[in-house]
Amino acid sequence: MLVRIVKMSFEPSKIEDFLANFETNKHKIRAFKGCQFLELYRDQNNTNIFFTYSYWNSENDLNNYRHSELFKSVWSKTKPMFNAKPEAWSVSKLTTLD
Repeated sequence: MLVRIVKMSFEPSKIEDFLANFETNKHKIRAFKGCQFLELYRDQNNTNIFFTYSYWNSENDLNNYRHSELFKSVWSKTKPMFNAKPEAWSVSKLTTLD
């Protein structure tokens, strides 16, 4: 399994547009082949910074999503709203404590 973490910083005036776009597409992203989990987080102090966490069966599944029409549609609306370059990490989960 691969965990994808993406940090995004938005123009404050664009946050509601971003949240609406995420709301519209979150179930489609989660239902994409190979996606096991999807969450959105908001920084408590810098409220224009958001993180997505998604779990993928494999890097191939993530890459299939990243080359899909769904991703292109979501990203084309999201990208112009940034006020800083997004950052992304693909990591392996080592431990989970419940």
